[in-house]
Amino acid sequence: MKKSFLAVLLLVQIATVKVIAQTNQVTVENGTLEGVKEAGSPVSIFKGIPFAQPPVGDLRWKEPQPAKNWTGVLKADHFGNNPMQRPIFGDMGFRSAGASEDCLYLNVWTPAKTMKEKLPVLVYFYGGGLAAGDGSEPRYDGESMAKKGIVVLTVNYRLGIFGFFSHPELTAESPNHSSGNYGYLDQNAALLWVQKNVAKFGGDPKHVTIAGESAGSISVSVQMASPLSKDLMIAAIGESGAGINPTLNSIPLADAEKNGVTFAAHVKAGSLAELRAIPAKDLLDAVYQPGSTPMTPTIDGYLLPKSLPAIFEAGEQAKIPILVGWNSAEVPYQFMMRADAPTLENYKKTLTTLYGDKADEAMKLYPASTDEEVVKSATALSSDRFIVYSTWKWADLQMQTGGKPVYRYLFSRVRPAMTAQMGNATAGLAGGVVKGDAAKAAPKPAAVGAAHASEIEYAMGNLATNKVYAWTPDDYKVSATMENYFANFIKTGNPNGNGQPKWDANTGKAPVKFMNIDVKSEQQTEADRERYLFLDKEYMK
Repeated sequence: MKKSFLAVLLLVQIATVKVIAQTNQVTVENGTLEGVKEAGSPVSIFKGIPFAQPPVGDLRWKEPQPAKNWTGVLKADHFGNNPMQRPIFGDMGFRSAGASEDCLYLNVWTPAKTMKEKLPVLVYFYGGGLAAGDGSEPRYDGESMAKKGIVVLTVNYRLGIFGFFSHPELTAESPNHSSGNYGYLDQNAALLWVQKNVAKFGGDPKHVTIAGESAGSISVSVQMASPLSKDLMIAAIGESGAGINPTLNSIPLADAEKNGVTFAAHVKAGSLAELRAIPAKDLLDAVYQPGSTPMTPTIDGYLLPKSLPAIFEAGEQAKIPILVGWNSAEVPYQFMMRADAPTLENYKKTLTTLYGDKADEAMKLYPASTDEEVVKSATALSSDRFIVYSTWKWADLQMQTGGKPVYRYLFSRVRPAMTAQMGNATAGLAGGVVKGDAAKAAPKPAAVGAAHASEIEYAMGNLATNKVYAWTPDDYKVSATMENYFANFIKTGNPNGNGQPKWDANTGKAPVKFMNIDVKSEQQTEADRERYLFLDKEYMK
């Protein structure tokens, strides 16, 4: 009898450990999922997994609620809805069925053959200014990274008016006395879901790295700082962005509530019930009407008790290694100079407008004596003001108080020309693509470096899925280098390995080193610190 019982137990265990490889089925907290596997691929993909209840009706502008159980087998073979948004970025393409408030879904790519493998986990947050983006975008696809032995997740979170709307009545009804951070709370809910469920996909819940680009990178910095999330990760990757002034920094809750009251008056809604009754599309349209108020994350006393700099300065953030960096020309000179031609006269005028009696100091740090030099220096200052400074500040603060290695990079590979099939398309101002008639009127600055968001496909190993550019062998070489650095870091907290150029960690001692990632990647020493310290006086007032 005893032998028979042991035999049955052994069969159950065998069936359990083979479930991923043989059936593409896993049973998570809420029910059984059936994923898909492409022919010849070792990776199982589970798409559109609900990690919270749909935030619709009375759940609009509420903290994410636990997902409900389902019966039977949920076919996880298609992506969930993308969050409500306008098509404001030309480089975004979604594989979802369409936009909806019902958008709280995540996707999992796993190479695990069994549930016992305890593989490292990557949770990736998309970019898009907290106003656009989706986990189904091909450039974030997790298959390539999964083939390196990593369980990869992309996570949807609420955006814009749906994710970052504050109002005194919302704060009053919240059990946490907060409002305005619903998108960030969605991310936290997804991280909690990972802790409970990722082992079923062969992942190790104690070995989670979070990563993201632009608004996704900003999200990473916020989750590192939040007391709700900081213990749910062992490492972090930030690509161009941190939630630090002037880059989508969180504002005091009282200020955000005032914006919310103004918006409610703008749409003639006298109560929360009336606001929640407005159709999602109409609500979204109202945000883009003249006179609308901004929707911003908040220092709400719950997700964020203080500003990010204050949290990091106090050493209250996650004490983990981070890999963080930016691109060599995030935005062109037009970001700062607008329609003005890049002449020396116009550049001096712009510096005077921005910095007044400190214009000469700015000129010394971003020097120019010819029009050609104006393009280079105005691009550098534009990029710093746009997103480089905030990313630098995050890394610098983590070096001071994080107690763990900080690996900094600069991505310098300029994307190749667009393919012939793109016709008259042209590059946008922040890494996007402008198509059709708009492309004819769009500014066409010559690239002086790697544009914002251009590193994503390289880092995630997804060049081939982007048909916009005529990728060359050199591009695939850069992609292999960057993806290997990221994969090594996700696995060990250290990007080194695979025979790649040695990348030294920064631990708070000068000089600061960074890896310049290009066709020939090489470690360099920081030379622009005085620029960032100059901006620090402006943004940390």
